[in-house]
Amino acid sequence: MSKGLASIMKQAQMIQNKMAKLQEEAALKTAESTSGGGAVAVTVNGKNEIISLSIKKEAVDPEDVEMLQDLIIAAINDALKKVHAELSDEMSKITGGMSIPGLF
Repeated sequence: MSKGLASIMKQAQMIQNKMAKLQEEAALKTAESTSGGGAVAVTVNGKNEIISLSIKKEAVDPEDVEMLQDLIIAAINDALKKVHAELSDEMSKITGGMSIPGLF
């Protein structure tokens, strides 16, 4: 094997190790978001898990359940976007800006 190919293989292994570590650390990355002026707050992690959800009493209107559902969805989606953006930034640092589909 040539030195150039060996070097490329070594770099690929290093990148693979860093990516595996980042995926393990994804559960530790969190993002929080609110909607409805703070009526709904959610925290998610980098593994797409909801860590916490809080809903203020004034957001609960039995006559308008759809509004509460919309607030929850908006908060969750925003928090997921935030944590994915952070993970994508870190992945970009590892891969030198090269996009690898399906990672984050």
